[in-house]
Amino acid sequence: MLKTNSLLFSPLDSHESPKHSNTQILVHSITYRNMKAYVFPGQGAQFEGMGKELYESNTQAKDLFEQANNILGWRITDVMFNGSKEDLMQTKVTQPAVFLESIVRAKIAGAAFQPDAVAGHSLGEFTALCAADALSFKDALKLVSQRAFAMQKACELVDSTMAAVLGMEDADVERVVNSIENEIVVAANYNSPGQLVISGSRKGIELAVAKLTEAGAKRVLVLQVGGAFHSPLMQPAQDELAQAINATHFAKPICPVYQNVHAQPVSDAEEIRKNLIAQLTSPVRWTQTIENMIANGITEFVEVGAGTVLRGMIRKINKDVATEGL
Repeated sequence: MLKTNSLLFSPLDSHESPKHSNTQILVHSITYRNMKAYVFPGQGAQFEGMGKELYESNTQAKDLFEQANNILGWRITDVMFNGSKEDLMQTKVTQPAVFLESIVRAKIAGAAFQPDAVAGHSLGEFTALCAADALSFKDALKLVSQRAFAMQKACELVDSTMAAVLGMEDADVERVVNSIENEIVVAANYNSPGQLVISGSRKGIELAVAKLTEAGAKRVLVLQVGGAFHSPLMQPAQDELAQAINATHFAKPICPVYQNVHAQPVSDAEEIRKNLIAQLTSPVRWTQTIENMIANGITEFVEVGAGTVLRGMIRKINKDVATEGL
């Protein structure tokens, strides 16, 4: 949306009275444009019946879902539309399902989808890249499916988990986890101020929970996840996925993509590829991403997909920006 403010005034001096002055001078004319970023959720945004309403109400959405069934070689829509919560948590289902729920919404928006920037949380980065035309629909879906299986295999190698740390400064969390020896524990998801997720071996997380609680964390919650995502324990998955990513075509996106590994805007296809490979063993710098977007002029955020998790995080990062869902 464009807003133009023009300041007009009538000059008055000793030679001209207000009564006879018709002169108006344009001092300045400034055009303001609201800059909009589209953001895409990651794993955990799945819900029973996801995508069904889109499939039944929009022919383009139906076509995209059917393309997905063909690409995957099985009918993921049967599970998305009719499966239980447990069904949706299957390795081969969760990540492709969340990707599809979001990307279909973006695609059917058509000309209304005009991002100044995009970003995705973890898995959501693949959706963001597809929405910005850096990845084709087919390639993105195949990578997401391969990512899910690669991560599952890595999870089975080591007993590992994650925990959410609430009510503690990021630097204090980092200091505590860095003090743990002989176990892998790292900061994994910088979600918002006062909410940082750590990731590592199960024993390492147990040690971290005790130390963080003692150090003053408001709460430390061990999460019900399959493994230590965004940690060095995902290296086998990263190695496997790297082969698929390197064999995939990446194009220049239609807008900057803020990537998880460094929270900076990227438009170069090869840099995008490199950062996407690094993502599995690197932290998701979501707080920094949103802060950098705002610093670069973004004034409105649109969460594309089910739920309101990202909007909640964004409002905790900066309560003054506008948020909405698509």
